[in-house]
Amino acid sequence: MTAPGSSANAPAQLNSEFAGKVIKWMTTVNVWLYQRTNGRLGGKWRVGAAFPWGIPVLLITTTGRKTGQKRLSALLYLPDGDKIVLVASQGGRVANPAWYLNLKANSEVTVQIKGNIRTMTARTANDEERAHHWPKLVELYADFDKYQSYTTRKIPVVILEP
Repeated sequence: MTAPGSSANAPAQLNSEFAGKVIKWMTTVNVWLYQRTNGRLGGKWRVGAAFPWGIPVLLITTTGRKTGQKRLSALLYLPDGDKIVLVASQGGRVANPAWYLNLKANSEVTVQIKGNIRTMTARTANDEERAHHWPKLVELYADFDKYQSYTTRKIPVVILEP
């Protein structure tokens, strides 16, 4: 039986409480390293033969929609001129990630790329923008397509603007 919002392609454990805790722990460690080294550690994902320079990682600070407290997340990103494009995939889990729900409640975010910190405004890409960016995002990180196949929710693409 498939969980609501997921598909038969999703690994059974993906939506478990344990998987959620692992994702949260990995983010906490990545944020800790990134902050202490200005992204020298934690600023790239999957450096290796297929990604010799690595996929760029940024830190985003959102305001908790329930608590009002600042929340930090480490995310892959696609630069687009003075804009930044993000994917709220959460590995293809059933629910949208907390950082996405937070920015839906309060669109003002702070972004750190290496040592550069700036305030930006976040919004969900419309269908046309999503169609434009999705192939570029998949080129950046092919697993985004796999994650989309794991869930019936339309994984949001987020655009950050100055």
